[in-house]
Amino acid sequence: MKKPPSESSSQGDRKHPIETTSLVSTPSDSHSTKLNTIASKSKTCDSDTATAANITSDCSQQNTYSKPARIISITPVAISSNANVVHPTHNSSPALKRNYSHLPAITTTNTDTTITTTAARPSSTRSRRSANYTHRDSDRSVTDDSLALSSTGKHSPALAPLMSTTTSTVPLSPSAALPDLYSHTKKLPSIAGVDSRSPTKTPNRSEKLAADGQAQPPLNLPMSTNTRLRLHGPASITKLMMLISGLGLAILVTILYSTTTRQLDAKGCRMSFMRPGYFKFDDFDTEHTRFATKYSLYLYREGLIDDQNRAILKGTPVIFIPGNAGSYKQVRPIAAEAATYYNDVIANDEDAAKRGIRPLDIFTVDFNEDFTAFHGQTLLDQAEYLNEAIRFILSLYMDPSLNARDKELPDPTSVIILGHSMGGVVARTMLLRPNYQYNSINTILTMAAPHSQPPVSFDGNIVSVYDDMNAYWRWAYSQKWAIDNPLWHVTLVSVAGGSLDTVVPSDYSSIETLVPETHGFTVFTTGIPTVWTSMDHQAILWCDQFRKVVTKALYEVVDVHRASQTKPRAERMRVFRKWFLTGMEHDAEKQAPSREPTTLLTIGDNSTFISSPEERLVVRNLGTTSEPRAWLLPVPTHLSARGSRFNFMTDAKLDSPGEHGKLEVFLCSVHPIQPGHTGPIFTWTIDLSGGAQGSTRLACRSATPDVVLLPASTKDLHQPFYLDYDNAQPMFSYLEYYLDALSEHQFIAVVDKASSPSRNLVLAEFTDDSKSIRIKDVSIGRLAMFGVTAYLPATRPMVSEIKIPAIYSGLLAFRAEITGPKCGKQEHDPLFAPLVRQYTTQPYESKFHVNAHKMDIHLHGQSPYVSSLTSRSPVAAGLSLQLWVDPTCASHVRVDIQLDVLGSLGQMYMRYRTVFAAVPLAIVALTMMCQFSIYNDTGEFVTFLQALDMCFRSRLPWLLATCFGLLWLFHGDEAPAIMSSDSSAWQSHNGTLAPMLSSNRIDLLIGTSDLFFWYLIPLIGVICIGVCVALHYVTLLLTRLLNLAYMRVVTTLPLFPTEVPPRSRLAVTAVSLFLVWTFIPYQFAYLVACIVQLSTTVRALRQASESTPSPTGSSSANFHNYCHTILLLMLWVLPINLPVFVVWARNLMVHYWLTPFSSNHNMLSVVGFVLLVEQLRTMAMIPRATNPQRNNLQRIITGLLFAGTGIFAAVYGVSYAYLLHYLVNIICLWLVVVTYFSDSVPLSNMAAAFDSGVGSGIGSCGGGNASGSRSGSRKRGKTP
Repeated sequence: MKKPPSESSSQGDRKHPIETTSLVSTPSDSHSTKLNTIASKSKTCDSDTATAANITSDCSQQNTYSKPARIISITPVAISSNANVVHPTHNSSPALKRNYSHLPAITTTNTDTTITTTAARPSSTRSRRSANYTHRDSDRSVTDDSLALSSTGKHSPALAPLMSTTTSTVPLSPSAALPDLYSHTKKLPSIAGVDSRSPTKTPNRSEKLAADGQAQPPLNLPMSTNTRLRLHGPASITKLMMLISGLGLAILVTILYSTTTRQLDAKGCRMSFMRPGYFKFDDFDTEHTRFATKYSLYLYREGLIDDQNRAILKGTPVIFIPGNAGSYKQVRPIAAEAATYYNDVIANDEDAAKRGIRPLDIFTVDFNEDFTAFHGQTLLDQAEYLNEAIRFILSLYMDPSLNARDKELPDPTSVIILGHSMGGVVARTMLLRPNYQYNSINTILTMAAPHSQPPVSFDGNIVSVYDDMNAYWRWAYSQKWAIDNPLWHVTLVSVAGGSLDTVVPSDYSSIETLVPETHGFTVFTTGIPTVWTSMDHQAILWCDQFRKVVTKALYEVVDVHRASQTKPRAERMRVFRKWFLTGMEHDAEKQAPSREPTTLLTIGDNSTFISSPEERLVVRNLGTTSEPRAWLLPVPTHLSARGSRFNFMTDAKLDSPGEHGKLEVFLCSVHPIQPGHTGPIFTWTIDLSGGAQGSTRLACRSATPDVVLLPASTKDLHQPFYLDYDNAQPMFSYLEYYLDALSEHQFIAVVDKASSPSRNLVLAEFTDDSKSIRIKDVSIGRLAMFGVTAYLPATRPMVSEIKIPAIYSGLLAFRAEITGPKCGKQEHDPLFAPLVRQYTTQPYESKFHVNAHKMDIHLHGQSPYVSSLTSRSPVAAGLSLQLWVDPTCASHVRVDIQLDVLGSLGQMYMRYRTVFAAVPLAIVALTMMCQFSIYNDTGEFVTFLQALDMCFRSRLPWLLATCFGLLWLFHGDEAPAIMSSDSSAWQSHNGTLAPMLSSNRIDLLIGTSDLFFWYLIPLIGVICIGVCVALHYVTLLLTRLLNLAYMRVVTTLPLFPTEVPPRSRLAVTAVSLFLVWTFIPYQFAYLVACIVQLSTTVRALRQASESTPSPTGSSSANFHNYCHTILLLMLWVLPINLPVFVVWARNLMVHYWLTPFSSNHNMLSVVGFVLLVEQLRTMAMIPRATNPQRNNLQRIITGLLFAGTGIFAAVYGVSYAYLLHYLVNIICLWLVVVTYFSDSVPLSNMAAAFDSGVGSGIGSCGGGNASGSRSGSRKRGKTP
């Protein structure tokens, strides 16, 4: 093929403007002859077998000229059906009207005009893939720059260049429903041909643009093999992509709907009230800490109780640590309750002072609402500040002017920590900091704190802090000797709010893999006695019933007689278990059997009823006799010691020894008469014999310390709690003893002390586990498909239990329905409504359902991305349902459990929120891989949606196969790998404790290795595809609106902006990188880069809309598609960088610029983005890699970078999202290098070369350098 003449170069063409002769048909024969001559010449240059890449030499010679060519164009005209006269169209531009108004009109007698448009390449039977069109007067109208020829008055499409007689009749299909930004690609241009003999000269291209306001089409450029994709604009979408994205968005909407409407826990917190005051310690200044200008220390003062103007220290120091964006004032509900409870209750108890209980001096820290969840360095700074604050607080107790404690008491050496949210993580981090004072912390109570996993992994520092902190705590508790364990005296209790906490997933509060049960545990507020409700992230601080429990537990662990100010670790753990756990756990410690007898019970035959072990004690009314009475239940000896137990329940309050209530329960043994012993040996004496002879004396221990409080369940109640302005609900008192705990006792005595009749129920019985426990061993697949049903017989015990090991995951939700019991008409009404406790053993999560008939079941068991302990007993794993059902109704009870599919979708929201920062990025990376592959092969940088469609068909299936393979590779042998039956989950090897962690990889893919959840991989993929498409359209809309706004402000805009001098660009880049290195974090530079890229994309859109339309896609369209996809890629990385930027920006707003922002100043982390954005501002399009020998390595590296980033984002993106920024930064740097070292040119030069190519006939034969070159020697790759 001949090379185009030198005049067609980008600069030579500027000296020789293209001459154009306007040709308008007239009635004269000469004009008709001219038209036929042009058509016949064009016909000889094409054949049915000719292609764009293989044109005959004659054609090449015919279309190549030694002097500037002149274009013959037929102006758009309209044919009137009445006069049969051709007139210029009313939609033509003013310039065209001026040029052709003097020409004579055309008179025609043809009333059915057919206009045939032709293209350079031959036609084929597949007319829809051809660029040839035949339009009749019946076709719909087109845009104003199209040629309208119709004898009926209707508009028809414009004529195409008459370069070939090969035609293909294709009706103009209606445009897509979606908007098309490249609408000009669907507008057929005016007829243009090449004729060097035309004498008339028309304005050059720039003048034409100024006159018409639009670009003229190129000549017959080679066409892509996929015309269907080529003719679509960036807003066009295939039916497959529309279906997939629509399905993904529908699923996402369904998930959000389910989250807000299904499986919701009721809000049951009562309001708290206080009179807060705060005393600031100004003396804690820069002499003590370098953060004194940024943070502050306060002491809480309760109004009407404490002195507001003085910091008088009276008791045990406690420090409150607020969480992410938390305030120091959030301590006021708990601090106010602590001051009120001590003033009203403990101060009036003389024994409390002897036990070492003193007021709580509660300090609080003002972090100015720092965002610790997003920035690891901020978390470390707070930990350092708090260690210095503790040192300062302990020194205050040595100041006689401030210390109001008794002089004989030792000075405190440690403080109690209360941490909310990220404050709990800061508390654990304090023990790792170099300035930590050994043994200054021994008790940590956290509320809604994410211990096991950072809330988001957008910052590498915070991920590193979590890894180091958790590794340190595991290492400390795995030491063989206590002296080698720096945390031996530390107790940690983690309280989670449950499903109402939508800020931090409650699954992250688990510490089972960090701390053995001897030093801490995790509990949910739904199972804490007297609380029994879920709480949101803020309510856990002010919830009235919860703050009362926290206050009582803190006072009970205090002992000012010790320097540590607290009781020993074992006693502290016993107290915390008493106040925060239900008391029905498998390892719950019973106190009554091990205590010394305190009550002497004397009974007579006339006032005592003895039941046999096989009988059930049922009392419906108390106080029916005028005198107290007792029921004795003999402890059976023939039942299994561990497999049998004693159950007792009443709706009356159980008295402690010395109280004068209605009911009391004792564990008794026969007291032998000791000769010669006359003095009393018991604290309390109960004589029910009435002075009768032959009375029996029993040495008894009160069972009240082991009472378990249960929410009352009657037919009028619907929730286990009551709200403000509601009447207080009664509670059930429940006792449960295994027979091995009663081995030293002979009787259980139930004493009715009511002085008047009252309607109260009493139920007591001995039962065997074989009758009360049912295990439904079904697979999770069968459970999901068919559900499970359990039957309780009519002769059931009072308490039954259903264990379902298959229900262990927090990703599934279920619906349960209880049918029965039904008491016959001749029988009495039920004593109480069914009461259900759903629970798991690790973490300790219990939830109560009162008046249970239909209930929602969801749990926080095995959760994605959370480490778990292996289970030795599958029976102990999974969900258990404990049912209290009236045993006096002789009818069976049916329990049906079915999977709640819609509710299960809602459980995904909290667990997989962070996948939107990773998986969409993987999709965009793989899509760009397709775009570059097509671009290198065809020269067309297809739109994002076109590439996404092809990527979905080719590359995404391979990615799914890889994910499935990894899921299969790392799946566990046992699905329920979390809850252990006892503390042996922390196994002892030669005296060394070590957690039995699951070997499954929970940091990759979907965060779980259970094969049952394989469907989550394609489900998340489809959702993320829909989100990617949605962001694509949002970005298109945004760029379009910005373009329109700019056009309203600036009426004239050059097609290609003035190029910024290289030195200026270099200076701007250098200054930006220097600021990153010294002052601003690189996240700020990235945000600026995104804004600049948005501006570049808007400019590229304007140029693409005004540039020359081409069937193969012009360089302007290619560049816009390239800029748009780069913008999408950067937008998906933006959420990873925004949190740290917000932290830095807030520091500036609150005048913390004096405090150094010591992290995120690595300019290499953003150099790729800065250079690429700056390069794209010069409108430099990345060159194609067409030379197999020269560019093969380039294509391989480009493909590997995109594929590697996509795979990493899909596999590890959730756990290590911060690494995605670095990977994309490397991609951008590679694109900069490829563009720079491949001798690319700005888009303006490429457009100039393109204009020259039009005049010299380059496009007609598909040769030449269509993209331009500085030297002019670089050839364009093959274009089909």
